[in-house]
Amino acid sequence: MKESSLTNHDLDPETLRLNLPDRPGVYLFKDSSDRVIYVGKAKNLKKRVLSYFKSSGGRSYKTELMMKKAQGLNYILTATENEAFILEDSFVKRYMPRYNIILRDDKRFPCLRLDIEDTYPRLSIVRKIKKDGALYFGPYSSANAVRSTLKLINRIFQLRKCKSSALPKRSRACLNNQLGRCFGPCAHEVDHASYHEVVNQVRLFLEGRNQELVRQLKRNMEWASDQLDFERAARIRDKLRAVERVLEHQDVVSPKMQDLDVIGLAQKNGIYELVILFIRRGVLSGSRDYRLKNKEGSSNEVMEAFLKQYYHRESFIPKNILISEPIEDFIPIRGWLSELAERRVSVHHPQKGEKLRLVNMAVTNAENFLARPSGPREEDLIEMARSVLRLKRLPESIEGLDISNLHGNLAVGTIVSFVNGLPHKEGYRNYKIERVEGIDDYGMMSEVVSRRVSKGNLPYLFVVDGGKGHLLTVKKVMDRYPDGEAPDVVAIAKAHEGGEGKRDRIYIHGRKNPLNLKVDHPVLLLLMRIRDEAHRRAITYHRKLRGKDLRKSQLDLIPGIGLKRKNILLKQFGDIDNISKVKLEDLVLVPGISRSLAQDILKFFNKDHEKEKNKE
Repeated sequence: MKESSLTNHDLDPETLRLNLPDRPGVYLFKDSSDRVIYVGKAKNLKKRVLSYFKSSGGRSYKTELMMKKAQGLNYILTATENEAFILEDSFVKRYMPRYNIILRDDKRFPCLRLDIEDTYPRLSIVRKIKKDGALYFGPYSSANAVRSTLKLINRIFQLRKCKSSALPKRSRACLNNQLGRCFGPCAHEVDHASYHEVVNQVRLFLEGRNQELVRQLKRNMEWASDQLDFERAARIRDKLRAVERVLEHQDVVSPKMQDLDVIGLAQKNGIYELVILFIRRGVLSGSRDYRLKNKEGSSNEVMEAFLKQYYHRESFIPKNILISEPIEDFIPIRGWLSELAERRVSVHHPQKGEKLRLVNMAVTNAENFLARPSGPREEDLIEMARSVLRLKRLPESIEGLDISNLHGNLAVGTIVSFVNGLPHKEGYRNYKIERVEGIDDYGMMSEVVSRRVSKGNLPYLFVVDGGKGHLLTVKKVMDRYPDGEAPDVVAIAKAHEGGEGKRDRIYIHGRKNPLNLKVDHPVLLLLMRIRDEAHRRAITYHRKLRGKDLRKSQLDLIPGIGLKRKNILLKQFGDIDNISKVKLEDLVLVPGISRSLAQDILKFFNKDHEKEKNKE
């Protein structure tokens, strides 16, 4: 896909009519600073873009505002409209345009994974569904919900609990086996038929086929009793009682036992609350709420944006989705969701009956969430930050910067991004320090900022972890930008131990003394959150690189030795020193080590020994 652009002076209807193709694609409106302010997709680019140039009476208030700022247009052609959906979502996440409705919570919901192709399957928690032949159950509304379900299953059923994907071999059974909660295949032989009978019971439980499971357990209990195997019958009885207790707490909300997502929307003063109810096998399994700001748009736009952004990142898409607001692109969105799910997906805006009752339930929940008291609204906090920090512009986009190193070694820098006071993970960046040696925080910070600036699309505010020196270092880099276009910079330094008031200090360019805000001031809390997130990211990245560095060894330099063979050698002989002294006949006995490879290993270490002798 090739990107094409129409420059500022080309942004008039006649030029667009001549240059835009009648094909599907994505278009990006830009302002005078070349910042993307809106991303849209179209089945017909020419027709869609020209609709923005209608007489002002036919345009929405939001479109009026956007077109006053629009100075340029880029577009990218796609093969199909479905491709345009995917590309549009990617660009919205990357650029966070001012006039798009943006879903900022990008976390995937957790699921339970059961690999039925494994010899002894186990349950594990995952956040991404893969096409690997395993069964996936969920999604669950929170990590707590999925952990509670897993804990319940582990207590009732005797699946193995080992965290490793491969079955470990133990000399003695684990505690779960001793408590009767695991068959213990890691320690002794287990009948495959008996194990897979339990796997099938877990599957029935997770699929919501609980009545079927109850009938199966009752049959098994009666059979064991007829065989005079009273101990087994008692175990099945306990399992049956546990399952029945779970059934007592389940609320069936859809008598047709369907898988549904029900999305309800409520709005007040330009703030929109969306609640999604997860109904699995007719049972309400959880819910999630989202808050969006869209003063100039409509409920229909918000619902459409939510569907496109939410389901593009979700692994599980149910067969039926109910929505409380009608949408304009109904048919293309339904086709796109069906393509993502690889089966037919229905999207309904119900008007009566059982489905309308479920939608009204979701809307009622959304209205309840919207009515709850909360802290400062996003726009109020951003305006407050502009005033308190004396910024040139509203800091709708903010990036935090931090450096991490160990005595100057393996130095790294990280950038974290916040949009309207909330984390924007798409904007996070990691940097390995390449141009600075030794301990030089200012030099490292200057390098990271210079590299970030070279990428363009800068935020309105940089937050630096440090004091006045760090502030001046970043400001020097920013001064290369034309006046008025450079981002503002503030620095935040941690309070001195036992110092005045023990509060963090904020340094602003042009002010001699630090700005002291109350410990619970919303702007201070925002800056601290950004600073701490940048610090967390830097530490995590540094540890990751340090771990990779520690895992390196001389064995990595020998052709034919990969990670698997390296681990086998280290497990067999303990460390590099022992491997270097081992004899050929011992090496060839190691699984995966041929005679020729063993000779290469010895030759490599003999060279090292020769070097050491020459040094002496």
